Amino acid sequence: MSLNSILQFLVPKDKKFFPLFHQHANILVEMAEILHEAVNVKAEERDPYFQKLRKLEDESEKLTHTINFELSKNFLTPFDREDIYALASKMNEVTDFIDASASRMKLYQVDKVKKSIRKITEANLEACENIQKAIKSLEGFKDVKTVLKCCEKINKLENKVDNIYDKEIFDIFNENENVKEIIKYKEVFSALETTTDKCKYVADVLEAVSLKHS
Repeated sequence: MSLNSILQFLVPKDKKFFPLFHQHANILVEMAEILHEAVNVKAEERDPYFQKLRKLEDESEKLTHTINFELSKNFLTPFDREDIYALASKMNEVTDFIDASASRMKLYQVDKVKKSIRKITEANLEACENIQKAIKSLEGFKDVKTVLKCCEKINKLENKVDNIYDKEIFDIFNENENVKEIIKYKEVFSALETTTDKCKYVADVLEAVSLKHS
């Protein structure tokens, strides 16, 4: 039995941090689902979806503060303190940019949703679902292999979204002479692509934690 395994056996079962991370992961998935639904309805029907996203993003902020507060008062943690802080922060950044993507669609009055936007929101939903699955598998370090597989999937999704983004930005500048159209679509695509990047940063933390305890 490795030293890490012995230490994990001796440390009491975590009743603070993983329940909070599970809540946070649920928010990520719910927000990604809502945004994907929003881009599949008519422009005039999107406001209720965007309002839900704003409320959930506020919940994400509160959860991040709660995790940091628990970190300040608890000596025993399920894994390294800096990794707990990093995971909470990176997950919160995902929710920030899901909400930012919706805000930019509303601000720039993006009525026509390109097929590529739907492809990216679908990829971001899948990335968030993999984050959720990875966190469940990470608890108690019961299934590190699944955590690493989820991280690998997220990396592949990030590459896929990068390719979509590059093609769309090229097409936007190549096919449009209307400056307003160029700006609004570039801003939306940028927020969506950054969301995927933030999911990858979460995966990087999860992978690092898994390797430390494998």
